[in-house]
Amino acid sequence: MKTLAILSGVMVSLGIGVAPEALAADLPSRKFVQNYPVAPIAPAFTWTGFYVGANAGYGWNTNSNKRDIAFVPGAGFIGGRSSGRDGGIVAGGQIGYNYHFGPLVAGLEADIQYADLKSKHSYLAPASYYNSRSSGVDWFGTVRGRLGYAFDRTLIYGTGGFAYGDDSRTGWTLGAGVEYAFTNNITARIEGLYVNLGKGDNNRGVPNAAILGRSRDTEFGVVRAALNYKFSTF
Repeated sequence: MKTLAILSGVMVSLGIGVAPEALAADLPSRKFVQNYPVAPIAPAFTWTGFYVGANAGYGWNTNSNKRDIAFVPGAGFIGGRSSGRDGGIVAGGQIGYNYHFGPLVAGLEADIQYADLKSKHSYLAPASYYNSRSSGVDWFGTVRGRLGYAFDRTLIYGTGGFAYGDDSRTGWTLGAGVEYAFTNNITARIEGLYVNLGKGDNNRGVPNAAILGRSRDTEFGVVRAALNYKFSTF
């Protein structure tokens, strides 16, 4: 460019005209630049939204074996024994809502469960068999709050709230779990709960007998896996 400028100056001083086209031919040409479209950035995953799902797992009584004593006229005192660590399948469904703010997720969930949690109770005398009965939890439900910390699609949470079950019993529950979102709509979790439905009457079952036993808490643990469908958030 300096050489061209000097040459142009000399030619002008000598009275020699220079065509603008000739000068333009020596200038660098503008190259065409292709503008490629920018790929859209996918929005960050959010746990916010309503969901429904199903679950299945195992439950077990947490009561220790306890003994009762009954007095039967004509037989005297007999011993009673409660087998309180029986367990079985639990299965049911849940519905809930989550709200995702920052790294935290708060929510509310309700569930209803079938439960095969039975306890056997027998009353025996030295030479006689008097009675045997079984009791336990055939179903239960909970209404719980949830609060967790989200690592993108992984949610670690604690949960607790109201519990209810057989014979209009009510109580409370506490637990924790971990949940993972495989897609924007499908999540799966593993959860553990402790459920306490209050005092249950153990003092019955022997005809014409005065039971000298005691009531005990109806309490059990649950470990279950669940699959949820989360509705899209608009």
